Amino acid sequence: MITLITGGVKSGKSSFALRYIHSKKYDKRAFIATGEPFDEEMRLRIERHKAERGNLFDTFEEPIEVSSVIKELDGKYDVILFECLTTYLGNLYYYSETRSIDVEEYVNNLLNTIRERSSDIVIVTNEVGWSLVPENELGRMYVEMLGKLNSTIAHYSQEVYLTISGLEVRIK
Repeated sequence: MITLITGGVKSGKSSFALRYIHSKKYDKRAFIATGEPFDEEMRLRIERHKAERGNLFDTFEEPIEVSSVIKELDGKYDVILFECLTTYLGNLYYYSETRSIDVEEYVNNLLNTIRERSSDIVIVTNEVGWSLVPENELGRMYVEMLGKLNSTIAHYSQEVYLTISGLEVRIK
C-alpha cells in the first residue's frame, strides 16, 4: 500500500505519519531520512525528528539514492517511511549542479520504485500549490516538479492525507 501525507510547512505531517504507522501495528519499520544538516537550523530539525521517532524505526539516512535504499529495504520491512519527498527533490536540484545529477531520471526512477515495491510505504511531502510563485526560474522549476510528483504519487496511492493546522483529513 502507498500512503501519501501532504500539507504545508509545520502543518503536522511528520507527527501524523508517526501516529499513522504506529496505529497500524507494523512490526518492522524503516525510516528513510533525506535531510542533510547544511546549517544549524536543519541540524536542529533533524535532531528533533530523531527524538520524536525514538527507536521505533531502523533509520537509513540517504539524500540522493532513495530508490536504491527502498529496493534494498523492500520485503525486509513491513513499512517504509520516506521523510520527505520535498527535501529529497531539493537535494536532487542542489546536487544536479555539483554531481551532474539528472533530476528527471532520478524522479522517474523513484516513481517506478515506489510503484513496484511490496512493503507498505508512507511518503511525506509538502503541498506547494497554495504558496507564492517563486521569483526565480530554478524555484519555479522545483515547485512545478514537486507538484507533478505529488500528483503522480497521489494517483498511485491507496490513501492520501492532507494536514492542516495539526489536523489530518483523508482525501483519498
